[in-house]
Amino acid sequence: MLTTEKEPVNQGISSVNPNIINEEQNEERIFLEGPKSRWKEFVMLHHTLLDFIRGFRKLHFAGPCVTIFGSARFKEDHPYYQQSRQMGSIVSKLGFTVMTGGGPGVMEAANRGAKDVGGKSVGCNIILPMEQYVNKYVDYSVNIKFFFVRKVLLCKYSYAFICMPGGMGTLDEFFEAVTLIQTNKMKKFPVVLFGTEYHKHLYEHILYMAERGTISKEDLKLFLYTDDFSEVEKHLQKYAVEAFGLIKRKGPKKLSWLGE
Repeated sequence: MLTTEKEPVNQGISSVNPNIINEEQNEERIFLEGPKSRWKEFVMLHHTLLDFIRGFRKLHFAGPCVTIFGSARFKEDHPYYQQSRQMGSIVSKLGFTVMTGGGPGVMEAANRGAKDVGGKSVGCNIILPMEQYVNKYVDYSVNIKFFFVRKVLLCKYSYAFICMPGGMGTLDEFFEAVTLIQTNKMKKFPVVLFGTEYHKHLYEHILYMAERGTISKEDLKLFLYTDDFSEVEKHLQKYAVEAFGLIKRKGPKKLSWLGE
């Protein structure tokens, strides 16, 4: 198991004081309410910087990663949990570190799948009153206060993104990745929308947007829409490993970063 800065992996509910969690929650909410005093804006900027630094320090040597998005609400006996666990194993066997939001449900399952095959697994956890614990299958994790910082970190270290069934947060992360690629703010990393039955209405709406001209029909090629694990594996091998010249190596670091 990987370790970092001798910090133990949290095995259950966070020991963070609930009052502190509420204060941290309020800080982002208050910031988004509108302009504050210049001093308060400066303090917020400082706290944001600390959040980024915390993430950079913890995740710098984590990659190359594949980030798996999905709901925190699925239990161990749910089919989507089992599918996510299998997906984590597939990603890990390709040589990637599995990165998730670090919480329960799909995130736990994907991290668990990586551990099933001896792979690396990390979490980028958001501090929330109801979902603030780190699942026990991560090698290490970082707790992030601000949602926008967390989304940047989930994208920064990954060569591919897999969207499993989930709710608003999952779709937010999916469209964040696709939008960054569409606008050329991020390289053309492969994105997978997994679960054709669950996502069928979403996919139909994306097709409708293309028909109405609000997105280009070429944008439909920005992601793979599938239920097939073998198709996902081939897609990642071709458009992540081979396309970016990643080299598989023996030892703990199975794939090398670009330029290394």
